[in-house]
This record gives sequence, structure tokens and C-alpha cells, in this order.
Amino acid sequence: MEEVNALFHGFAVVLTPFNLMLMMIGIVLGVIIGVLPGLGGANGVAILLPLTFTMPPTSAIIMLSCIYWGALFGGAITSVLFNIPGEPWSVATTFDGYPMAQQGRAGEALTGAFTSSFIGALVAVVMITFLAPLVAKFALQFGPPEFFSVYLLTFCSFIGMGKGSPFKTLAAMMLGFALAAVGMDTVTGQLRLIFGFTDLMRGFDFLIAVIGLFGIGEILLTMEEGLSFTGKTATINPKVVLETWKKLPQYWLTSLRSCLIGCWMGITPGGATPASFMSYGIAKRMSRDGDKFGSGQLEGVVAPETAAHAAGTSALLPMLALGIPGSPTAAVLLGGLLIWGLQPGPLLFVEQKDFVWGLIASMYLGNIAGLIIVLTCVPLFAAILRVPFSIIAPIIIVICAIGAYTVHSAMLDIWYMLMFGVVGYVFKKLDYPLAPLVLALVLGDRAEDSFRQSMLMAQGDMAIFFSNRLVGSITALALVLLFWPLISMAIAKLRGV
Repeated sequence: MEEVNALFHGFAVVLTPFNLMLMMIGIVLGVIIGVLPGLGGANGVAILLPLTFTMPPTSAIIMLSCIYWGALFGGAITSVLFNIPGEPWSVATTFDGYPMAQQGRAGEALTGAFTSSFIGALVAVVMITFLAPLVAKFALQFGPPEFFSVYLLTFCSFIGMGKGSPFKTLAAMMLGFALAAVGMDTVTGQLRLIFGFTDLMRGFDFLIAVIGLFGIGEILLTMEEGLSFTGKTATINPKVVLETWKKLPQYWLTSLRSCLIGCWMGITPGGATPASFMSYGIAKRMSRDGDKFGSGQLEGVVAPETAAHAAGTSALLPMLALGIPGSPTAAVLLGGLLIWGLQPGPLLFVEQKDFVWGLIASMYLGNIAGLIIVLTCVPLFAAILRVPFSIIAPIIIVICAIGAYTVHSAMLDIWYMLMFGVVGYVFKKLDYPLAPLVLALVLGDRAEDSFRQSMLMAQGDMAIFFSNRLVGSITALALVLLFWPLISMAIAKLRGV
């Protein structure tokens, strides 16, 4: 009941005219960002984060989170109508969504995608409502060793559970740690890695790095690919919506399974993209019509969309309760909290109740508003893709430059942004993941501080990370995940023998 009362208080915080206006603006901007290939949830939130600096933190997080919900919805529009995934996690939606559009069933595919997205996000928000306070209460017992072991677990889980090469993930993470170390040492006050350049004393600002890595990097890649947009048109009328809603209950088991997969992959740093592919693959294997998947099955749209939204939303649980992001977008939002002077983690639930419960309440209202907006305005959003990319790309680059400049009002930050843009482009071309680099850039300082505090407490004895059951079990799990690629290879060889 305590959580329910707090949630109602959160609704009272959100239901002010100003916050409701920001919610609607955020959703519309988010859908536009989701529709435009080359952008995405993390990119959009990073580019538009400077707009929120003058807002109260609660209003700012409501707008940014609604941009995220809108981007989650928007990715499905291009996947179904144009066979162009607006988001990485929308790739699996194209497998059956685009064939449905070619068969003249675009309205049915989009209604199924939006409704499934809403259900997946709703389940994840309910889980956050009741689990986040419990996790936060548990985390209040944490000291520096426990926090370092949790950071270590987060870093190691990206290496052990990532879908790409563990060596590439590790290399990206090491670069992030190196960039996080530039500037002034927070413990001793000494300067590090500035090589005589006084401009490097304040280090590399997280927000400028993210705008460059995601925004400029994606634009450079998209310009190289030379996107040209051609696709189907669609209108969604009430009759199509009602007919599709009548069909959806027969896929309740697929939706439930996809919600569970999505929530698990969101809380662990798997992310929405692997969740959508995993859910699609399992649905194809377990469905009676599995052999027809890829030819225009509604179930093939329901599975990946439900899982992607459940994963994208549940990634905010570890960010709120522990201060550890479960996705690149959550990492960007975490950076926003730090900029606004808020300390993410368990104390947030004690010291900033209005903020936390206002955010959770906005998740409920944002998803409802998002579903209504996308169901009624699909033709308008799809029309954006008729604008030549040669016009859209310069506009996005200008917005990125304005965002980077407003952080410190320094021209140098725009050059940093362009430098990070080239790094992001090279990473994408060489298939190196950006999420571990962003994670290390955000959490590198905090992990280092926790480690050094632990070493001071233990007088340099590393055994402090195994000094009690809690910290010992987390550290042991982190080490297992770190070496999991080698362990799985050894198991595979033994089975082969």
C-alpha cells in the first residue's frame, strides 16, 4: 500500500498543465526521432538533454522519458511501412510487419505493434513500481565495497552477456575508462592525462561525448549509406483497431513470454535489441504457425515489439534503485540526473520522493498518451520520411552543435563533439559496441572512487571484496560473467570430446 500511495502522489506531481504539456511534446519529438533512421532513443535524449537544463528536474525527466517512449513507438512505423528499422530493436519487427504492409494489412500490423508495445511497457512499469523501492531499501545497506562490486558486475555482464566479441566490448570499455580519467583526480586533486593542455582540466563532458558518439556518428554512417525512402502508406481507422484488438488475446501466451524475456534482458544489461530477436526466435519455435513466420504473421510483430518495450522500460529499474543504467538511453538519463545535481541510487527514494514517483507516474501516463498519439497520427509521422535525407541530416547536425555548445558555452565543445562523432562512426564501421564505452564514461569515476575508498578502509587488502556474503557473492558473480566467454568455450570443447 505504501507504494500505491506514493504512486498516487506521483500522479499529483505529473498532472499539472506544464508537465502534461512537456509529456505531449516529448512523445511527439520521440516518435519523430524514432521514425528518422540514424537517430534513436539514446541519440534523441542526448541531443535534447540541454533543452532541460533550465527546467525543474521532475519536469525535465518527464519530458526526456516521454521522448524515449515516443522513440520506442516510432521505430515500428518505419519497420512496417518502409522496411527500414527506425531503431535497432525494430529489425525483428520488419520480418513480418513489412510483408503485412505489402499485403495491404499495414493498419493491422501497426495496431498490433503499438498495442503490444504498450502492454510490454505497462508490465515493466508495474514491475518498477513494486520492485524499485524494495531494491532501493536493500541497497541502503551498501558501503563502498558493495557499490564497487555492483559496478564490477555491471561492467563484467556487458563482457560476458554481450552479443558481440568480448574483446571488442573490453576495448571499448577501456577507452571509456581512459576518457573518464582525464582531468582532475577527485580524491587527490592532481591533474591526470591532460598532456599540458589546460582545456582538458575539466575532462571530457559526458553529454558532449554522447551527442557526438550517437548523433554525429549515426548521421555520418547514414550519409554514407545514402538512404532513400520508399514505402507503403497507411491509415488506421477505428474498425481496423477493433478488429486487431479482437485477434490479439489469442496471442496472450506469446505476450506473457515476451514480457518476461524483455524485463529480464532490461534489468540485466542485455538490452532491447537482443530481447526482440530472442522473443521472435522463441515465438517462431513455439508457435503453431512458426513455419509461416516471415510471410506476414501478426504474432511475428507482437513478440519482438512486446519484448523490446518491456526491456527498454525495465532498464530504468537498476538506474533508479542502484544508480546503474541497464541500457544506453538509461546511461544518458543517468548523466542527466548528475547534471541536475541528483544522486541516482537508493537514497533517491528517500531524499527525492517527488522526483522518483513523478517519473514512475509519467511512465504510466506517457505510455497511454503515446499509444493514442501514434494510433491517430501515423500518416503524419510517416510523411516525415518523404523529406529528403539531404535536408534532414544538416538540421540534425545543427541541433547537435547547439546542444553541445550550450553545455559550457564553449566553441571547443563543438570540436570535441565532432571528434567523438568520428570515433562513433569508426566504432560502427569496425563493429565495436558504443554502449560499454558510454557506460565506462558515466560510471568510471564513481567505480574508481568506490574502489579507492574500499582500499583505504581495508588498508590495501583486496580481500575486502569477499569480506561478507553480500559483497562476496556479487564479486564472485562478476568474475564468473567476466570469464564466461572462456567458460562457455571450455564447456563446448568438453561436450565435443
